[in-house]
Amino acid sequence: MTENTTPHDNAPEAHSDTTESGRHRRDKSVQRRRVLIGGGTIAVAGGLAAAGLAAAEPTTQKKQTKASTSTSTSATSSVCVLNAEVTEGPYSLEGALVREDIREDKEGFEVQYTFTVVDVANDCAPLADALVEIWHCDHLGEYSGFVGGNGHEEEDNGKFLRGGQMTDENGQCSITSIWPGHYVSRAVHVHMRVHTDVTLTDDSYTGGEIIHTGQLFFDPDINEEIQATSPYSANTTRETALADDSIYDDGGASSGLLTLTALGSSVSDGYKATLTVGVDSA
Repeated sequence: MTENTTPHDNAPEAHSDTTESGRHRRDKSVQRRRVLIGGGTIAVAGGLAAAGLAAAEPTTQKKQTKASTSTSTSATSSVCVLNAEVTEGPYSLEGALVREDIREDKEGFEVQYTFTVVDVANDCAPLADALVEIWHCDHLGEYSGFVGGNGHEEEDNGKFLRGGQMTDENGQCSITSIWPGHYVSRAVHVHMRVHTDVTLTDDSYTGGEIIHTGQLFFDPDINEEIQATSPYSANTTRETALADDSIYDDGGASSGLLTLTALGSSVSDGYKATLTVGVDSA
């Protein structure tokens, strides 16, 4: 557990996902491979390297209001993308609970995640029976198991805002959580791992292999409004903008940018968040 200190500009960051080598992402040639899909048919021309990069760039959905329409950048439905591999950061824990709702009693605006996992090693077919695990900080920027790292004191049970679900035959799973808060040095984000070949226990899992480690990001305009609204506004630590984040590389959905749909007329009503996650099981 980290020491309970409050970070400031001239001191080492208490929450930092930077590795000692300074390398946040794995092989960039890997995270940029793309395969074109036409309906249910894969159209690979000359291998992955010649898969049509012009068609593979994500499109942007313009929002009319911050809280009433689908927003954010998303890959088009005709593109299967191998999502970026990035650091899992220093706040991962082993043995996540397998559960649909990871909020417990944490304050914050609801986020209903739906992930579709596809396997680029198998013609982008849906990947069933994979465990999608996520974890993130609370509205004060604190991670369970490491409370105090962003300068706030609160109860720490080591499991809030952590958990995962198994994908169904369509490669889909849903997880309910809250919109994350922020902490010094990073834009608002969620961590993700995709496991295969796990053995389920009563409420967790054993064994398996991690085949994808990534991070998820949010529309900056919506996030700005949320972070200025209670209970998030109680967190007065400095926030890093998405454009200045050390890990997000402006790659849209392939870099974890979620597609958001408002659940109501106000940001406090929450959002649906969707992403197709391209993994490589080979």
